[in-house]
Amino acid sequence: MFEKILYPTDFSDVSLHALEHCIPEIIKRGIEEIHLLHVIDITVAEFEAFELEEVYREKLEKLARKLEKRGADVKPVVTIGLPSMEIAEIAEKEGVDLIVIPSAGENVWRRMFLGSTASNLARTTQRPILLLKYGKEGDKIEPPTDCGRIFSRPLIALDFSKCSVKIIKTVKEFRKDVDSAILLHSIDYGKIEELEHNISVAKKNLEKTAKGLGVKAEKEVLVGSASQAIIGMALSKGATLIVIGKKGRSFIRDLILGSTAERVIRDSKVPVLLVPCD
Repeated sequence: MFEKILYPTDFSDVSLHALEHCIPEIIKRGIEEIHLLHVIDITVAEFEAFELEEVYREKLEKLARKLEKRGADVKPVVTIGLPSMEIAEIAEKEGVDLIVIPSAGENVWRRMFLGSTASNLARTTQRPILLLKYGKEGDKIEPPTDCGRIFSRPLIALDFSKCSVKIIKTVKEFRKDVDSAILLHSIDYGKIEELEHNISVAKKNLEKTAKGLGVKAEKEVLVGSASQAIIGMALSKGATLIVIGKKGRSFIRDLILGSTAERVIRDSKVPVLLVPCD
């Protein structure tokens, strides 16, 4: 299991809700160390940033003390700078296994196009990112997936590239918490006359992958748009998590052009584990 995680908080309602209700459930899965981070955005606070540092440090330490009662070693950190860069830097410096970020509603997606923390972080970090997908109905905040079961039934999207090797390696980090998995490959390539052959090869590759992963797994090969296949299959099969790879450093360009990862992050109703494949 992931032993060391980084949880950046901006003290928003969604962030605090996840910290109180979801992170403790994840801790039970074997987390030993949590780096609790708040970044004072220098572009927003400007000259007030340094005056606010002590205020936020006190707030963060209070949250850390509450979280420590759940059994993990919590290290609160307050920094000043650009949030995505600071998060990525702390993640590398501390060697965390996973960055956990909650997101809620379409507003988050709109901010992505403006260069939000989430999209910039996905572009820069080399650490896996777990996006907790929250829904909001009025003043009520609800996670669509039981946080204690996030890793129990993952849908793992594979394209059989080197990226897939990294995805499987990441899944093995929480393999003991998997009850059953869905291995999915979508065929959106090749000529019509090659379709039957491509399906046959894909099924054989999924069989090999399932044996190597060592968990009970359903194998699915679909023809068509990868993003639609992933999101649709996740809903129909009751997946608690989608695991997908992010290739290269062109995530912002992908957001504009519409990559598979972008569409899944935008439209998925369940948490998404984004695995960097550089």
